[in-house]
Amino acid sequence: MKLDGLKFCVVGCGIGGLAAALALQQRGARVTVFERAAALAEVGAGLQISPNGMCVLRALDVVSDTPALGQRSYGTVLRDYRNGRVISRLPGPKAGPTYYYHRADLLDLLHKAAQTAGVDIRLGACVAELRKHPTEVELVFESGEPLRADCVIAADGGRSTLRSSLNGSETPVFTHQIAWRATIPWQEAEAEPRAALTMGPCRHVVTYPLRDQSLMNIVAIEERSDWQEEGWRKQGDPDDLRARFADFGGEVRDILADVEEAHLWALFLRPVARTWQDGRMALLGDAAHPTLPFMAQGACLALEDAWVLARCFDDHSEMSSALAAYEAARLPRAERIVAAAAANARNFHLQGPKRIAAQLALSVIGPHLSRRYEWIYGHDVTA
Repeated sequence: MKLDGLKFCVVGCGIGGLAAALALQQRGARVTVFERAAALAEVGAGLQISPNGMCVLRALDVVSDTPALGQRSYGTVLRDYRNGRVISRLPGPKAGPTYYYHRADLLDLLHKAAQTAGVDIRLGACVAELRKHPTEVELVFESGEPLRADCVIAADGGRSTLRSSLNGSETPVFTHQIAWRATIPWQEAEAEPRAALTMGPCRHVVTYPLRDQSLMNIVAIEERSDWQEEGWRKQGDPDDLRARFADFGGEVRDILADVEEAHLWALFLRPVARTWQDGRMALLGDAAHPTLPFMAQGACLALEDAWVLARCFDDHSEMSSALAAYEAARLPRAERIVAAAAANARNFHLQGPKRIAAQLALSVIGPHLSRRYEWIYGHDVTA
């Protein structure tokens, strides 16, 4: 169907929301993005964009074949926590290189591309209510201002306020895992930079370089049950971080020693949404399929969603059939990737004999392990 003149409202100015807005605007729609934050501050830290996400960024003309702000990855090295001993080295995906981005850099690229395309981006706009009409959807903002659109895309994150209009109330489940996030200045550039996954009992640390290797990104996951406050940017104590990973040796110990500011993120799990759309509104990204960060696919899934959503309007003559096709195309893949991420959460934290056996197996099959996930990395929704 032709989108010329149709009015779309995207709620959420994150990676998925901006990508969807750009893809729809490029097809002739009139798109407005609403973001509750008053400013697009430099939040978050590193993101891994594997080939299945990079193909969308290229198709949207956001990045080139050799992205300027992305740090190319040459694979992953697996290490033991005690002294940093190398267990195995995993090559990059066969489908193409992964790139490491600072979240703020990728958001800035998408933001500029959306504005250049004509997307209207409004900050400090918090949706208070959603009303459905026969041929339109009405958003009511906290200011009391109403606004009607032909279609609303809810890309407002894992704690989406709009998801409940399609799926009712849901109670998230605490995974008993806490993620520490930090970045530190870095000067030890490598010719072929890699991510490092350092695994220990009930804990693991992921590190990889950002911004031409001038920063090192740190994500440290630990299992604990003494804190269950949901949120992804709570201030943490760097000394507490070091104490909780005090038995980690090798390079990780040196990296953690330089952390001056850290944030905590309690990992809660919501199921993949049962219902993604109703013919006038659709969920996208974490609002549809919040996932644990153990496959590094949150941003990539949102990018895939954005492209498939827009493409479905090319292939169908009515709004309702296009959104139904989007849901049918995306739901099975999202469920499979979310399940794979949950399985990795267990595999990274093995203890005792199971950990030793797993390390022996990884030392043998590690160089071939990436093939196991080519169904993720090699999937090109733009093809």
